[in-house]
Amino acid sequence: MTVSTILIIVLVLILIGAVPAWPHSRSWGYGPSGIVGIVLVVLLILMLMGRV
Repeated sequence: MTVSTILIIVLVLILIGAVPAWPHSRSWGYGPSGIVGIVLVVLLILMLMGRV
């Protein structure tokens, strides 16, 4: 596996953990999952363009 693939897997797991449906993150709102989602989308775009 490449570093970028491992990074995407870690970001997806963090995104799932930050969803406000879980009891530990219910009071956080959608902020953390939105930020991680944007980082994931940017990383995917960079991977598709061949920059990462």
